[in-house]
Amino acid sequence: MGRIFEKRKESIFKTADQKSKLFSKYGRQLYMAARNGVPDPEANPTLRSVIERAKRDNVANHVIEKAIQKAAGTGGEDFQAARYEGFGPGGSLLIVECLTDNSTRTISDIRICFNKTGSKLSANGSVVMSFDHLAVFSFSGNDEEKVIEALFAAEIAVEEVESEGGTVTIFVPPGEFSKARMALLEAFPGLELEIQEIRFLPHEIKSLSGEDLVTFEKLLSMLHDSDDVQEIYHNIALPT
Repeated sequence: MGRIFEKRKESIFKTADQKSKLFSKYGRQLYMAARNGVPDPEANPTLRSVIERAKRDNVANHVIEKAIQKAAGTGGEDFQAARYEGFGPGGSLLIVECLTDNSTRTISDIRICFNKTGSKLSANGSVVMSFDHLAVFSFSGNDEEKVIEALFAAEIAVEEVESEGGTVTIFVPPGEFSKARMALLEAFPGLELEIQEIRFLPHEIKSLSGEDLVTFEKLLSMLHDSDDVQEIYHNIALPT
């Protein structure tokens, strides 16, 4: 065994830890979606959307079912949404969205991540002004005109439609998410939505290099390690 075994063991534990965090993240999102609506995906478009994303990320069915069953019962965790904004290395901008049952613990964890990377938390509203908050849908196709016609027929306030490389991407206001999703599925039976989410999109993308890039990636890694962190939005083009 020796060193090869140790490396394999390290990889196994690392993968298991990543799965655990992913399951925890989706468990909270599913719980909140079911609690804020009804624990029935057929009658709750938000819950159905989270379930579909969870399945694409290979979240186990029992994790999905357990979260929904918990929301259908009484008691349980009382999660609340929290959003933090800040400035990172090299003028980077970050929006960190969390689900927490202890806001004191969460803000402390987020502050540590920023402080240890020379970054700075800022007041709410100071960073989001540099982002657009939009619902985004993306799927395989190239008939941009038919997509626009379907959305206009459903009276969707379309922000933008892009068609490139056999993929159509649509941007609409967040409040139109469920309505736009239904319009697309009705207009294109059997459509598989590769992306269906509400997110922050930066007005401008910038690149980092050298120590700034290293520190920025460290900040992202530290934030992702927090169980309370659900999504991180930023304006940096990361190397692939």
